[in-house]
Amino acid sequence: MRYIEANGLRTSRIGLGTWQFGSREWGYGEAYASDVAPALLRRALELGITMIDTAEAYGPAKSERIIGETLLDPALAVPRHERNAITVATKFMPIAPAEQVVAWQCAGSRRRLQTDALDLYYAHWPNPFVSARRVMQSVRPLVAQGLVKRVAVSNYTLADWQRAERALRSPVVANQVRFSLIAPAPAQEMVPWAAANDRLVVAYSPLGQGMLSEGRDPFGDAQTSGMRRHMRVEGQAASRLAAVRSVVGDVARANSASWTQVALAWVLGHPNTVAIPGARTVEQLEANAAAADLVLSDDEMARLSEAATAT
Repeated sequence: MRYIEANGLRTSRIGLGTWQFGSREWGYGEAYASDVAPALLRRALELGITMIDTAEAYGPAKSERIIGETLLDPALAVPRHERNAITVATKFMPIAPAEQVVAWQCAGSRRRLQTDALDLYYAHWPNPFVSARRVMQSVRPLVAQGLVKRVAVSNYTLADWQRAERALRSPVVANQVRFSLIAPAPAQEMVPWAAANDRLVVAYSPLGQGMLSEGRDPFGDAQTSGMRRHMRVEGQAASRLAAVRSVVGDVARANSASWTQVALAWVLGHPNTVAIPGARTVEQLEANAAAADLVLSDDEMARLSEAATAT
């Protein structure tokens, strides 16, 4: 596993996304939440993954509860010094420009995660009726009280990320955005700004919700269950995706790697980036973690980037 440090936050380059923990829309069934999810978290820690990503909206709230209960499970027995090295990131929806509402949301996440202070606290989505300035004004007291260690935003434009940081009057250390070979836009301005300013871009859906997986047919009628059952691409988007998948396959064969590992390695080939793929099985988790050690050549990065940005 490789690690990165930005603004005092040290984390693994590959994290574990937990939207699917307890969320019925993924169609994984009840046994996934009760048995598989805790096993994934335990294995992630064994593999050196230190970024665990969740949100109050996942489940809703079930993902946070699963993580909180698993980390305190006596069978896991995470030593205190090792728990301090883990970053459990969660998110709140900025539903109102009121400090007491955000404080209430923070208290709920701390209770479910069974922690005194949140490691990394994201504003989940921009609210068109609540400015970035007002959101950060609501978060600022939580930082001052020691209830939030670090603040981040999610799905913010670069300009709004910068506005949020000015309003917080301290670093907004990360922006979690959709970033992959089929959503490459953050590589243009956001990633260079993060690298120049000691910040992180955290990539969610780094595998395009499975569209960059070797075994997935995003062009056919047969779809997987749950969230992905209606996901298809057609027209120009299908042509571009086919070109990307072709290059991913070539690079994968040249490196004796899987397609998903190449897709993740492309994200991590950019500076100051972390990828947080989810996993349905322990085997998928282990393959994702191994992608942190796959370093693509400059030529391979360029070929993938060219395919991703072709119009």
